[in-house]
Amino acid sequence: MQIIAVMNYKGGVGKTTLTANLGAEVANRGHKVLLVDLDPQANLTFSFYSVDQWREELRKDTTIMRWYEGDRPGSEVDLHQLVVTPPLINRQFQVSGGRLDLISSHLKLIDIDLRLAARLGGGTTIGESKRKFLDLHGCLARALRHDVFQDYDLVLIDCAPNFGLVTKTAIVASDYVLVPAKADYLSTLGIHYLVGNCDELVAEYNDYVNHGPKGGGDRTIETRFLGVVFTMVKVYANKPIGTQQYYIAETRANSQIPVLDGTVRDSPKYFGDAGASGIPAILHAPVTDEVALEFRQLTTEILNGLGSGAAR
Repeated sequence: MQIIAVMNYKGGVGKTTLTANLGAEVANRGHKVLLVDLDPQANLTFSFYSVDQWREELRKDTTIMRWYEGDRPGSEVDLHQLVVTPPLINRQFQVSGGRLDLISSHLKLIDIDLRLAARLGGGTTIGESKRKFLDLHGCLARALRHDVFQDYDLVLIDCAPNFGLVTKTAIVASDYVLVPAKADYLSTLGIHYLVGNCDELVAEYNDYVNHGPKGGGDRTIETRFLGVVFTMVKVYANKPIGTQQYYIAETRANSQIPVLDGTVRDSPKYFGDAGASGIPAILHAPVTDEVALEFRQLTTEILNGLGSGAAR
């Protein structure tokens, strides 16, 4: 099982569309995929369930918010009890034998960061403070080690566009970070800060694991970046338009992490609101569809990156 956190500080960069279509394509190749929606906007969830279905079937008992609630994450329900199998998309995988499962989000997840932050305080000793830090930041990592999750080939975590505590639990739990970005100033500006904040989190976490209280089952972690993938690219004459070429070239030259060769051009069909069909566009697009071809090529590049152990 490989775990990828998909994140960028800037919203509107195609993060959820990338996650949904990447997960669907990997499952269509015969793999078992789990999507974890940690974005309070819940657009990944609404890519597979209608709002009415979410309200009737998931909202009360089957969202990630229920797991983060309580005295500590997981105190009221085990994470694996929240896994659902969206029926519409999984009918697409009868031939390939793949499967796509989901842990859905909740619009009130935005309030969880404040509750988690409150739990970090109150330590009477340095050792107790370190134990609280490890318990909280490592909660998702420990939950995903459950035997139920070992059947998955790939876990994709759709993170909120921030570096709050919920996002930090995703970073600690992940083997890799994938950074979707638009080829513009604001989207590329945050990459440097994202890398720096990940480095600081990893250094602090590993220091507490190595020199803090023992017995919690915590493991040191490593941030490996799969790279930056440029999405919503505007193409003219089979090339990105001039201004976007500039930002792509600048990022390749100056980024601390790799920039993937694959890009995905802009398309309202793919990068509009979450689809009402419950099936990402890549699975019902014509074989010759240019965006679908780019998604498939990008999927192959990402899977190859997992096999080679992507690095900084």
